[in-house]
Amino acid sequence: MDTQFLYSLITSIFIGGVAGYLGSLMITKRMALVGDALGHVALPGVALALIYGFNVSWGALPCLALGIFLIWLFEVRTRLPMEALTGIVFTASVAIAFLFLPEEEVSTALIGDISQIGLVDTLVSAVLSVIIFLILRRIYSKMVLINLSEELAQANKVNVKKYNFIYLVAIATVVALGIKVTGSLLMGALVITPAAAARNLSRNLFQYSYGSLMIGSLACVLGTLLFWLFGFAAGPMVILTATLIFLVSLGLKRRI
Repeated sequence: MDTQFLYSLITSIFIGGVAGYLGSLMITKRMALVGDALGHVALPGVALALIYGFNVSWGALPCLALGIFLIWLFEVRTRLPMEALTGIVFTASVAIAFLFLPEEEVSTALIGDISQIGLVDTLVSAVLSVIIFLILRRIYSKMVLINLSEELAQANKVNVKKYNFIYLVAIATVVALGIKVTGSLLMGALVITPAAAARNLSRNLFQYSYGSLMIGSLACVLGTLLFWLFGFAAGPMVILTATLIFLVSLGLKRRI
């Protein structure tokens, strides 16, 4: 088996799984599009990474860290909805990125390039994915409560600002990792689509959250296989595979 293919496959399994698990928390009225928007927030860092030849995830992380801090700070200061504040930050980030992003690197920035993943990338992606998964599992019930009603969460002595910040950091980390697989343009779909499919097939929260994880990994594995077999761009193939699973879940939903 080709070593590069093995690295890509392992990376896809871990990133797809944690992205799906995260997505099971994000399919709410307030958070469904935040992952997609943060993918665009990362664009200036991705552009710099491509220009100077270093890892796109490390380029994305500082921009995402600044972006989530600004979103969190604006939410605390203004009480405006998080999705509105995210929209403001992400459109400004896209504008900045396209001021200096070379035209020949636009495709890589937007849809990723999984063929460039090496051993170090694979190890870092696996370790960070496991850490983020454990963090999300620990705060999962509190975030569900916050997403349902912040007032109810506060009544139950949940520190809403603290957990929203942890949650945004987890989203930013997953987005930074996932950019290697799907690029900044498609990252939101990697988070949301597996969770949407799992929601159609689930009867309880456990099935929903872990079903999202499994579907996310499956979509990434199949998309990566299609990339290596036929040469199609991996990012779009991952998302189209996840979309196909979602469409199948719609048919199965009626029988469950």
